[in-house]
This record gives sequence, structure tokens and C-alpha cells, in this order.
Amino acid sequence: MADRMVAVLSGGLSHEREVSIRSGRRLSAALRSVGVTVEEWDADSSLLTRLQEGRPDAVVVALHGGEGENGSVQAILEMFGVPYVGTDSRACRRAWDKPTAKAELARAGLATPEWVVLPHATFRELGAKPVLDAMVSTLGLPLMLKPDQGGSALGAQVVREAAELPPAMVGCLAYGDTVLAEQFISGVEVAVTVVDSADGPTALPAVEIVPESGVYDYTARYTAGLTDFHAPARLDAASAKAVGELAVAAHRLLGLRDVSRTDAIVAEDGTVYFLEVNVSPGLTETSLLPMAVEAAGKSLGEIYAGLIERAVAR
Repeated sequence: MADRMVAVLSGGLSHEREVSIRSGRRLSAALRSVGVTVEEWDADSSLLTRLQEGRPDAVVVALHGGEGENGSVQAILEMFGVPYVGTDSRACRRAWDKPTAKAELARAGLATPEWVVLPHATFRELGAKPVLDAMVSTLGLPLMLKPDQGGSALGAQVVREAAELPPAMVGCLAYGDTVLAEQFISGVEVAVTVVDSADGPTALPAVEIVPESGVYDYTARYTAGLTDFHAPARLDAASAKAVGELAVAAHRLLGLRDVSRTDAIVAEDGTVYFLEVNVSPGLTETSLLPMAVEAAGKSLGEIYAGLIERAVAR
């Protein structure tokens, strides 16, 4: 690895720029610790010139949100023929759209909370109150609202009373033009990282998430001390096995590659519900993937160095 030059791509222009920069810095330090030569690149207007003039041996995409997860940057790298760690552009697009991912897994027989997807225009054209009333009648309360695309729980809110729904919708629509409304499932929230190897995709130990506020929103994710984590999760053996199997199934069914993170809920009756999947998991000091790696007795640098070798060999 010492004779390779790897570019870690972070930053960008999405709402998650600062989180991405933190992920990129941590990943770069981890790779350097295992002897990889790393340059940190911002995903800005200089990217194409840098790819042409200083072509790296491989790129690791540490972008969150927008172009980093919807397949845009991946498509650029594919057109330039640059190897990169992560899911290919088409599968990124499939996973990025939360309703699409949920529908594919539901068709395969996996549990996911019932949902409705509505664009902003529907509320404007048909009237907000009757649409919201129908939503509550169909899905019940409480509800989880989130943008149909995006990450870091930006715009995500739990609605427990009907009166909370209109302002929550406004907050959600600030981050996207379409709302995904789901039945809120009470239970143990977990995140499961899946890493590809020569033996196929393997689930790392699940990380249990216990936010102080009861909701794992943007603030709870990235403010130290506001969420307790347990790695591995405090699950019985059957549930631990089930969440790992769900994450691997999501990774396979959606055509993901190298690394992914599936978010899920273990309900009180033991049912495991798929929530969403992330193709570019966070790597900050409060992120879940590094916790899973540590719980597995591995190092972040070694795992990503292995994924870089897989990307170069493709």
C-alpha cells in the first residue's frame, strides 16, 4: 500500500459538508497509520482537474448526502476510470431513495414500517389538512417523518400528536421536496455495518443507539454526550443474528458494494424492521461504523486498506 496514492474525497456542498470533512480527516489518519499515502480532496470544482492531472490509484468516497451518496460522484469516477471504494453509481441511486430501498426489501419479504410518500405539491394542490388527516388515518400515530432522500437525520422528526404534524412537515420539507412518513416502531434501535471480503459480505457487531432525547436526530448524532452507544448491542443471540442477517440481505438485495450500514429497529415482539441503508457511513468520533469496527476487534485503517485493494483489483 505504501506505493499507492489514495485520495479521500470529503466535504462537498451538501448540508452534511462539515460532518463529511470530519469523516475524511479521521479516515485519512486511520489509513496513514497503516502506511497508506493519502491526500485529502474536497469535492469541489477542482475535482475534475485533479483527476486528470494527478490521477490517484484509488479514491475513497467519504462524502455524506447529495452527490456523495446519490451516485453522482461515483458516476464521475466511473467515467474517468478511477477505482474507488464504495457502491457503484446505479446502486447508490437505488439506496439513496429511501422509499425505493424500502419497497425492494418489502418485496423480498423483509419487514419495514408501513409508509406513505408525498411530494410538497400534493399538500399545496389538494389542501394540507385533508392530506394530513388521511395520513394519520392510514398510518396512525406516532409517525416518523423524514425527507425521502438525505442523511444524518436532517429533517427527521417524530410526531406523537396530530397537532404536531403541520410544523413537523414544514421542518421536514426544508430538507427536501418529498416527505416519507412511516409508522413509528418502538424498540431497540441498532445500526449494522456490512463489509465485503473474499468470503462475501459480513455483518460487524450491531451498535445499539440510546439517544437522551429519545430521538436519534442530527443533534443526537453529532453532539458528544447526547447519545449512549452499546457495541455490541445488548441483544439476545437470536436478535443479534437477525439484525446481522437483515443488514447482509439489504446489502445484497440493493446491490451494494464494499461497505454499507443498515439502520433497523428490534421491536418488542422481536420483529426486526429495516429503516434505511447508508452507502457512505459516517466516520466521525460519534459515528457508528468505527464503533462496530472496534467491537469486532479490527482497525478502521486495516479495513479500508483492504477495501482499497479490492477496488484497485476490480
